[in-house]
Amino acid sequence: MSCSASMSDQKPARFRIRLAQKEDAAVLAAIYAPYVRNTAVTFEYDPPDAAEFRRRIQAVQGQFPYLVCEENGIPKAYAYASRFHGRAAFQWDAELSVYVAEGAQQQGIGRALYGCLMEFLQEQGYTTLYALITSPNDPSERMHTQLGFQKIAVYPQTGYKLGTWRDMTVWEKRMKPLPENPIPPRKFSTLPIDFVENVLQKAATERNLSR
Repeated sequence: MSCSASMSDQKPARFRIRLAQKEDAAVLAAIYAPYVRNTAVTFEYDPPDAAEFRRRIQAVQGQFPYLVCEENGIPKAYAYASRFHGRAAFQWDAELSVYVAEGAQQQGIGRALYGCLMEFLQEQGYTTLYALITSPNDPSERMHTQLGFQKIAVYPQTGYKLGTWRDMTVWEKRMKPLPENPIPPRKFSTLPIDFVENVLQKAATERNLSR
């Protein structure tokens, strides 16, 4: 399944959100690498290479959406969902992640990608979304608050990165009331292509990324 949507504001399109492909691995790894080397946003120490990134993309796809945002044909950000925990009882939960390239922040890209992820996951049947945020991270916390997430837990000084012990905060968004007899979520790859395209088109028309 493949799809894309151009983003415009009565101007030639500069932004596009599409599904990630294995050929994106190298450029997405390059977006991620500065976060690993220079920040505590991720607790990884060593940036994954393109081969490892390709494996990660393929491991997510099928069950979950994995999206890329391009500017003039060049990937500037990516976002994806994954299992919150591996045990069967957690199967209605999903964890969200987004990374925006240096120089492309504060343009609404992260919110647009998250908006698409949330619509897809709700249609799949997920009930609760989570995000793990290293503290402090004011821009990420502000975005999650605007999107309806609430901070529900703090793991104090749980990770050591860049010479300092770091807190990890847990953010939660309940998508719908919890059903008494939940049906397992469907795979992202089974969603109708028209629905996927409509979600991406809505991101194009409702979110002015070019300002």
